[in-house]
Amino acid sequence: MSKTIAGKKPLGTEVLSQWQLIHRRFRKHHLAGASMFLLIVMYLLAIFAEIFAPYTSSWKDLYHTYCPPQTPRFSFSNGLYVNRLNRHPDPISFRKYYMEDSKDIIPLGFFVKGESYKLWGLIPWDRHFFGVDKDAYQAARGRAGDKGDEQTPTFFLLGADKYGRDIFTRIIYGARISLSIGIIAIVITFIIGVTIGGISGYVSGATDNFIQRCIEILNAFPRLPLWLALGAAMPPAWSSLKVYFAITIVLSMLGWTGLARVVRGKILSLREEDYAVAAKLLGAGHGRIIFRHLLPGFTSHIIVSLTLRVPTMVLGETSLSFLGLGLRPPIVSWGVMLQDCRTMQVVANYPWLLLPVIFIIVTVLAFNFLGDGLRDAADPYSSR
Repeated sequence: MSKTIAGKKPLGTEVLSQWQLIHRRFRKHHLAGASMFLLIVMYLLAIFAEIFAPYTSSWKDLYHTYCPPQTPRFSFSNGLYVNRLNRHPDPISFRKYYMEDSKDIIPLGFFVKGESYKLWGLIPWDRHFFGVDKDAYQAARGRAGDKGDEQTPTFFLLGADKYGRDIFTRIIYGARISLSIGIIAIVITFIIGVTIGGISGYVSGATDNFIQRCIEILNAFPRLPLWLALGAAMPPAWSSLKVYFAITIVLSMLGWTGLARVVRGKILSLREEDYAVAAKLLGAGHGRIIFRHLLPGFTSHIIVSLTLRVPTMVLGETSLSFLGLGLRPPIVSWGVMLQDCRTMQVVANYPWLLLPVIFIIVTVLAFNFLGDGLRDAADPYSSR
C-alpha cells in the first residue's frame, strides 16, 4: 500500500496532465531542445535587428565593394580588433583585391555608437550590440599623431556585396522578413485548415466529399510551377509591402490542405465519443462542439503539423524571391540576397555571397528537428 502524508496525495499516485506529460517527454529530446533554443535566438535577432546589426539596412560603403569577410582578433594590448583592408587594383587583370594594413588597427566593441536608427520605426537610438568602436579608433589615431586624410573605419564580419553593403547586417534584417513570413503564413494556414477540416470531418456526407475533391485538385498541381505562376501574376507596380502580404497569402492558400486532412481524420474518429454525443444532446451548437470539445483533444498534433510546415513556407518565399517573382529590393530577405548569386562567375569569385544559404539550411533543419521532438512528445505513452 502507498504511504500517505498529511494534507498530500498518497505517494506514487501523482497525476500529470497531458501538457505536463508532453513537456516532460520533450525535455528528454535534446536535439529538439537545442533546435528550439536556436530558433528563439534567431527570432530575437530578427525582432531586434536594428540593435544586433552593425549597420542599418540602407548603409553602404562603395569603397569596399565585394570586400571579403574579416576575422576579429584579440590581443591584450589592443583588445578585440581587425586590421583595415585597403583596396588595390591588379595592374594586369584590373580586378580589385584587398590587403590588410597591419599598422592600421580598427578596435571593436559591444554596445558601440554607430549609425542612427529607429527601433521598430518608433524609438530613435544609435547603439549597436557589436561593431566598430569609433571613439576608441579616433583616440588611438590622436595619440599616434595621425592627422592626415582618413577613411571611415569599417568592419565586415561576413563580407560585403557589390554595393559595399554588410552581408551580416542584411542577413539579420532578412531574417525578420523570411522568418516572419513563415509564422504569418502558418497562422493563416491554421485558421483555414482547422475551419475547413473541422467542417469536413464533422458534417461528413456530400460536404466532406466536395471538400476532399477540392483538396485533391489543389494537391495535384506541382507546387513550384504554381508558386511561379502566382508570383508572376503580381503587378510589378505593387509596393514592397503589398508584395510581402501577397506572398504570405499565396503560401497560406497552398499550405492548408495537409492540415485540413489531419483535422478531418481526427474529428472523424472523435465525433462519436461519449463527451461529443453528450454535448450534442445538451444542445451545444456545431461550432462549439468542433472548437470547444473536439479540437482540444488533438491540439498537440496540430502544433506538430504546423511546426513541420514552417520550413516549407520559408523555402517558398526564398524560391520566389530568388527567381525574381517574389519580394524585390529595397525589401531585404534571404531570397532577395541570393539574387546576386545567379551567375557562377560571381559565386566563384565572391563565395561569401552564398552565406544566406547556410542560415536557410539551419532554419529548416531546426524546425524539422523541433517538429520531430514535438511529434515524439505528443504521444507521451508511446515507447521510444
